[in-house]
Amino acid sequence: MTFKASIRIGVFAALLALSASSVVRAESSSGEKAAERIVELPLSSGQHQRVLYVAPASPRATIVMLPGGTGDVGLARDGDIRHGHNFVIRTRDLWVAKGYAVVIPDWIDRESLRGARSSPDYAKIIGDLIAYAHAQYSVPVFLLGTSQGSIAAANGAAHAGPGSLAGVILTESVSVLGGSHETVYDAGLADIRVPALIVANRDDRCDVAPPDAAPKIAAAMIHAPEARVVEVSGGIDRSKKACGSLSPHGYYGIEDKVVGIISSWIDGHIGSTGAR
Repeated sequence: MTFKASIRIGVFAALLALSASSVVRAESSSGEKAAERIVELPLSSGQHQRVLYVAPASPRATIVMLPGGTGDVGLARDGDIRHGHNFVIRTRDLWVAKGYAVVIPDWIDRESLRGARSSPDYAKIIGDLIAYAHAQYSVPVFLLGTSQGSIAAANGAAHAGPGSLAGVILTESVSVLGGSHETVYDAGLADIRVPALIVANRDDRCDVAPPDAAPKIAAAMIHAPEARVVEVSGGIDRSKKACGSLSPHGYYGIEDKVVGIISSWIDGHIGSTGAR
């Protein structure tokens, strides 16, 4: 990590000591006590980002998880989550049980993130989230995005400072233009220089996230040291739309399998890139 990045993280740590509240949760399935914190994260833009932070006692890595849709998680100051169906939100305890800390951002000022996730301004926000993650524990940091959130994850990875990021995971990535008028291809895939995992569900019927696009996404990462594609199958459809969270697009019913695959990949990259 560069000296400049270290200074930045130190500033965030001082500010966050004044801006976090804690909500104690039950034990995770691993038996560890996990505490959820709702954080008002000061951004380099002068705005504030409300963030959910969950961690086991001694995390092995931190995953910044970027949900899809409009980005509206509905984080309340008291720890209530109004919109918790998205894959990265409803599986947070599974990640903690495997030894990872989790950072999940809400939208900002109630503004939809559709169409904004591939922008330079949003890349800076992802950079602030990475800096926050490093300020909590000195462990490798990974980005994970799902659906529209994969655009944000790719954008963040493309702009990540040297040594700040250990890898990026894209799941059910939006690769066909739809209502948001942006895709993962707009996020600078060629500029990603960290290992990447692309997960695609063969049973995903979301029209803007076709599973057969996964190899093309990987091929566009021409500077990534690794761009691995993993296919899964299955899932239960409880959503009204094919792109809904409670569907194969959101890995509903196969969460354990998908978390296990991603976890194995992350474990293979902890400490292998020099990211701290």
